[in-house]
Amino acid sequence: MPITEFTPWTALLGGALIGLSAVLLMLVSGRIAGISGIAVQLVPPYRDGALWDRLGFVAGLIVAPVVMAAMNGAVPAMTMVRGVGLLIGAGLLVGYGAVWGGGCTSGHGVCGLARLSPRSFVAVPVFMLAAIITVYITRHLL
Repeated sequence: MPITEFTPWTALLGGALIGLSAVLLMLVSGRIAGISGIAVQLVPPYRDGALWDRLGFVAGLIVAPVVMAAMNGAVPAMTMVRGVGLLIGAGLLVGYGAVWGGGCTSGHGVCGLARLSPRSFVAVPVFMLAAIITVYITRHLL
């Protein structure tokens, strides 16, 4: 099992940049930086005139790692130890959880907790516990 090298300074800088971008999005557009909510509104029907804003947000999620790889000179190695079917199933379960929970980890964990949302104070421990149990089962029991 590969272990990711933890680098506290880059983690701190990354967390600060995520927080700053969430605050700026809220200040500029009044929107919460919940990725699932932004991504789902890329599918018609469009309810407001913010399509280009959403496309820019999602494009930033795609372009940022490419820019980071160009700055570092290498793309981090990625390995998939399970099959594609498990990956697709996991993605569907995460999508279902985001719909059922009324938001995703970024919406609840970054923005919801910062806004002292009671729903987020319930959602974050639930999905963190689900993630811990899932990792334990898949890494140690299967």
